[in-house]
Amino acid sequence: MGLSEVVLSLGMAIAAGLVGCFAVMRKMTLASDALSHVALPGIGIALLFHVQPLLGGIAMLLLGTLLIWAVESKTRMATETVIGVVFSSALAIGGLLTEGEDLIEALFGKPGTLSTWETAFGITGSIGVTLFILRQRHRLVIALVSRDLARTSGVDVSRLSLCFLLTFSVTVALGLRYLGVLLMGSLIIIPAATAKHLAANLNSMLALAVTIAVVATLTGMVLAHVIQRETGPLIIAVAAGIFFVSLLKRPA
Repeated sequence: MGLSEVVLSLGMAIAAGLVGCFAVMRKMTLASDALSHVALPGIGIALLFHVQPLLGGIAMLLLGTLLIWAVESKTRMATETVIGVVFSSALAIGGLLTEGEDLIEALFGKPGTLSTWETAFGITGSIGVTLFILRQRHRLVIALVSRDLARTSGVDVSRLSLCFLLTFSVTVALGLRYLGVLLMGSLIIIPAATAKHLAANLNSMLALAVTIAVVATLTGMVLAHVIQRETGPLIIAVAAGIFFVSLLKRPA
């Protein structure tokens, strides 16, 4: 377990905790998990052309996000509805393009030696996501409460929605290496859902979600090293365990 792997895993966890809070508040709990599956066809296409799979996954996530935003803006359908349609299509295409060990790796992730560009993307992406959420958190909340109120306050709701969806996609991309398309959505949602149950206000919710995501990630990585199991499932298992324990406490 190298230092760069630990640092990038922490960056992924911090980004997931922050983005997850607003995904939960936007009632994107199931849609968030589905959006991560959009990366699958991109990974399949990249494998066909012998290109780095993560590049294909990132490209497809960004394209899928733009498609979801465009359809949502044109039709006024709920975000989770549009994501559900795009997710189903992406999963079908990805299943056709990817098979065998490559499919398992794409679905569940496979930690390994990080290339220079992966390290650069991980650091840049984590910092970018963190800064966006912290700087825009009040505008995001206003837009959640009332789109009309947000507009009268000078917030471009459509652009803010696009930026949030792109930020979400980048966060998913950060975890493709470690958790794959099946599990990354869970790291975004579970810590945030736990924090929402325990926290009394937005700032404490953000802090709790980040803490839970980081603890789950580090614990999962250590357990994987000790018992020689896959990292991704252990990270999510730890996060889920924290969630169920949190249910013993009354909501804040």
